Amino acid sequence: MPDKNSPTKSSHKLRIITNVLTTALKLWLKSQVSHISQLEVEIRASDRQILSGCIPWVSIFASDAVYQGIHVTRIQLLAENIQVNVGSILKGQPLRLLETVPVSGNLIVEEKDLNSSLSSELLSTALNDVLVKLIPEYYPKSQPISWQKIILGSHQIILYASLAQTSEPIPLEICLSLELIGGRELKLTQIQVIQNQVALLENEHGYNLDLGSDVELQELSVIPGQLVCQGQINVNP
Repeated sequence: MPDKNSPTKSSHKLRIITNVLTTALKLWLKSQVSHISQLEVEIRASDRQILSGCIPWVSIFASDAVYQGIHVTRIQLLAENIQVNVGSILKGQPLRLLETVPVSGNLIVEEKDLNSSLSSELLSTALNDVLVKLIPEYYPKSQPISWQKIILGSHQIILYASLAQTSEPIPLEICLSLELIGGRELKLTQIQVIQNQVALLENEHGYNLDLGSDVELQELSVIPGQLVCQGQINVNP
């Protein structure tokens, strides 16, 4: 009679638990986004680690995902030492993070997807805040701004907007470059703000934006048609 604790039975049990965890992780990821085309998840762990609720290594690949209205073309993520509620998961409950997880990854957003994101409150609010900080004397926070288009060039971003200030919308064009400083700070350089073909601002020195303590970037590049980002972000429970 085969041993109940034979390697074959243990391996089969591990595969079942790994499959349950993989499915739970996929469901959790899908719950964070409103749309996703492709999602691949790979988990590497021993049976003891999984049963203790620790996932030492997880790789995630996704394409055509939408998070809070932000369209992401492709994203590759790698996380280590993830603590989850494995007991609850095995009972059919949703996955829940028990501790903050540092996640490293690569992100690509194509120009068409960035333009599709302009209607999102997350992106439009961020752009409004940048514009107000650049030229507060022209655009107070109450100024209605409609963002129309983004063009990604070689190390340069061009944004087109219109202002509903009068009966006739006022066209606005903003040109700038991005420079990463120390992983947690973004510098806008070579800034030019044009309204009705008149330059309101020309600033070569730039303006700094704090990305927050949960972000550590190694690369943020603008190439024709694409925005490329590489770095690490903390995912909090």
